[in-house]
Amino acid sequence: MPIEVCTIGGFSDTGRNSTAIKIDDEVVILDMGLHMEHYIQHTEDREDISAKTYASLVKVSAVPDYNFIKDWKEKVIAIIPSHGHLDHVGAVPFAASLFPNAPVISTPYTIEILRSIFHDEDIKIPNKLISQDLNSTFSLSKKLKVELVHVTHSIPHTSFVVLHTPYGKIVYANDYKFDREPTLGKPPNFERMKQLGKEGVLLLIVEALYAHEHINTPSEAIAQKMLKEVMLSANGKKKAMIVTTFSSHLARLKSIIELGKKLKREIIFVGRSLSKYVEAGQKVGIVNFANDIKMVRHRDKIEKILGKMNKAGKDKYLLVVTGHQGEPRAVLSRMVRDELNFTFEPGDIVIFSCSVIPVELNRQNREKLEQQLKAKGVVMFRDIHVSGHASREDHRELIQYLHPKHIIPAHAPYEKTQYIATLAEEMGYSRAKNIHLMENGKRVMLG
Repeated sequence: MPIEVCTIGGFSDTGRNSTAIKIDDEVVILDMGLHMEHYIQHTEDREDISAKTYASLVKVSAVPDYNFIKDWKEKVIAIIPSHGHLDHVGAVPFAASLFPNAPVISTPYTIEILRSIFHDEDIKIPNKLISQDLNSTFSLSKKLKVELVHVTHSIPHTSFVVLHTPYGKIVYANDYKFDREPTLGKPPNFERMKQLGKEGVLLLIVEALYAHEHINTPSEAIAQKMLKEVMLSANGKKKAMIVTTFSSHLARLKSIIELGKKLKREIIFVGRSLSKYVEAGQKVGIVNFANDIKMVRHRDKIEKILGKMNKAGKDKYLLVVTGHQGEPRAVLSRMVRDELNFTFEPGDIVIFSCSVIPVELNRQNREKLEQQLKAKGVVMFRDIHVSGHASREDHRELIQYLHPKHIIPAHAPYEKTQYIATLAEEMGYSRAKNIHLMENGKRVMLG
């Protein structure tokens, strides 16, 4: 069989996403991500990637285990992350050097995030970093081409990675949503998806995280409206207003800034990860927040600006801070522990523009944080958010566009991947023939 797929990570659990595709004698690795819960438990550092060894991270299941493709090691010609979230790209600093001759190729924002991580953590890898534009096609070898098809998600420059092989196209759709009203950037490239379906798709590898939800995932425009209602109504209370969200969600941050300007509050971004993702976005021209916000990331400057805020009046400022999952070392948790020259007062407002990532560590951290905020009389708004992940009806639409011969559900354990399998069965596919429910380390041959 000319094509063999090894599902390395993200097929028995949620996280450390990685898939290797062997086409004849060449191998391409798609995604190289961290298992965030295992990584945090091992390193006790949510804000940044600490320089740990690959071997130690494999032992705690925090990175993909490339021993599964030990026999393919010399054949790897490229590492292609689909986007910049750490569960898809965060293992590159630790694992890419296992394949030193394979360049890391991705969209401009994703590559800039990697460069920022390498700079901040003083990490060096032998691999070349290559930035490719969305909706571009480029050659990997004489027989292989790659196309990065633009799609929406909760981070800019997310792509469907399309491998063009002599035996058919392989579409890697591991994190996406179909947002027809994005608040930053363009809608997905639906025309190209339809064209790919006409040209012929051999295999679709597709995320299954929200495949159990019988809806189309709502647009980011809905989250923008939710934020507007909360922030405008809460503003009249003349209290401190603090918003926390995903640091890489530049579209959400853009909405928060626009609303902060309407409220005539001075906008301050506080925290290292916010600084990292915003600066990367500005470098590649996705956003230009520089004239609208102050950015502080180091403790002495954080304490100085919070001291200034205390004197001038908290109601004159909008703070955007790290710590939406209750991470103990993030800014919001340190504020509630009175570590940063800030004291919460009854009636102060904290807006969680996020969901709680459904893993035990996050649940525990958020519960503890919320209890501490409640004890201080803080008014909390939770779940001011819409997901960045496709739901069941989005997956149906994608399958209808692509008409793939084979489907592999990804990015979830079996209880979630079976929802993709059930949907595919409704659409005429068969578990016996062309739906492949995989586990970490398993292989399947396609012809």
